[in-house]
Amino acid sequence: MSETLIGVDWESLFVPTVALLEIILRGTLMYLGILVLLRFVLKREAGTVSTSDLLVIVLIAEAASNGMMGESKSVPEGILLIGTIFFWSYVIDWLGYRYPAVEKMLHPPPLPLVKKGKLLRRNMRHEMITLAELESQLREQGIEDVAEVKAAYLEGDGKISVIPFEPKSGGGRRDGDRVV
Repeated sequence: MSETLIGVDWESLFVPTVALLEIILRGTLMYLGILVLLRFVLKREAGTVSTSDLLVIVLIAEAASNGMMGESKSVPEGILLIGTIFFWSYVIDWLGYRYPAVEKMLHPPPLPLVKKGKLLRRNMRHEMITLAELESQLREQGIEDVAEVKAAYLEGDGKISVIPFEPKSGGGRRDGDRVV
């Protein structure tokens, strides 16, 4: 019993059980694979957290748990995997900053959903946004009817941005208190 309380298996703690290159390769493939899936499948599900941020958080949590839980994984293996994930996160962000084509792939342009009060059903169908979902988003922004919307877009981060028509002024232009 005393061995389990104070006995430390130093070899399993610090000696990798998997080839370090395999850890880098696994981390790279997982990061890039999940990034592609999140980018194309869950675009509107990400909401307020960017896809790459969400990916990094999930993968780091998993990688860190492997290194800390002692499931035949050493601390250096967990640290190397986390380092690989951070490396790819940095490289992808750098490439997006440096090259417009990569930026466009990582952060797609806004997709129009409403134009001049008319629904763009093809775009809604493509992103599987129902009329009820869109109307809910409009109500959250104080708009009761689609006809009041000049334009609405599904942004690259999954949010829906809305531009309402300008309110019509009643009775002409005001000059002080008198109508001109």
